[in-house]
Amino acid sequence: MKNYKILAQFVKDVSVETKDVQTYLFVKDYITKYQLTIDITSQPTKNKLIEVNTIMKFEDKEDNEKKSYFELVYVTIVKLDENVKEKKEIEKILLCEVQKDIQPKLEKSFTDLIVNSGFNNITVKNIDFDKLFNSRFN
Repeated sequence: MKNYKILAQFVKDVSVETKDVQTYLFVKDYITKYQLTIDITSQPTKNKLIEVNTIMKFEDKEDNEKKSYFELVYVTIVKLDENVKEKKEIEKILLCEVQKDIQPKLEKSFTDLIVNSGFNNITVKNIDFDKLFNSRFN
């Protein structure tokens, strides 16, 4: 049984930048070398709710002059059960369990953002949130 409830989830902010046509044509051939980064932050709100921000960025880490930038901020509003008090348990819920619950919508939203920006050969799927969570401690 889950010890939290997702009350709402939505796209809070998106950003896509491709400077010009030459940049687009360059990136179209180079985009498979882009790297995905995920940052998850949380902050308590009123009524014992937690706002979880999952920030996904897809960008060129190389020193190329021509590059595009993609970012999506996805918000999940979570209510924890009263008996959840331990910090490690809260972290595991927010960084893993909630992320796995929202994963299909999160991945579709980010993939749609990239595809709607003219880059059809990229999909974002099968993010391993348990592995990302555990890598924080190594």
